[in-house]
Amino acid sequence: MAKKLLIVDDEKDVREFAANFFRRRKIDSVTAGSGEEALAKLGKEKFDLVLLDVSMPGINGVETLRRIKEMDKNTKVIMVTGTKPDEESIFQRCQELGAINYIHKPLEMDELEKIVLKELT
Repeated sequence: MAKKLLIVDDEKDVREFAANFFRRRKIDSVTAGSGEEALAKLGKEKFDLVLLDVSMPGINGVETLRRIKEMDKNTKVIMVTGTKPDEESIFQRCQELGAINYIHKPLEMDELEKIVLKELT
């Protein structure tokens, strides 16, 4: 059975690029453009891994992570960020909430692929 990946990012280009990248690697990739949309999808189906942008309008990534873990504490979540200010405190908060890793934009696809495949196998 194919592994399922949920990619959550408010930037359409970023999430579609990442989804297509992983689809070519036979990973079932679904996208969401907001925390709200991600939570709705997670309420309907199970994902093996979530790539979650930290900075989004509406419910931000940190709050989305908290709610994901309330729904299912075993859901694996990797945080994605393009911002530097207060990064240490955000990263620490995400770890406390249960994020398994933290990667930076612009996405280095080789690094991202290694991290994602490690978690999916």
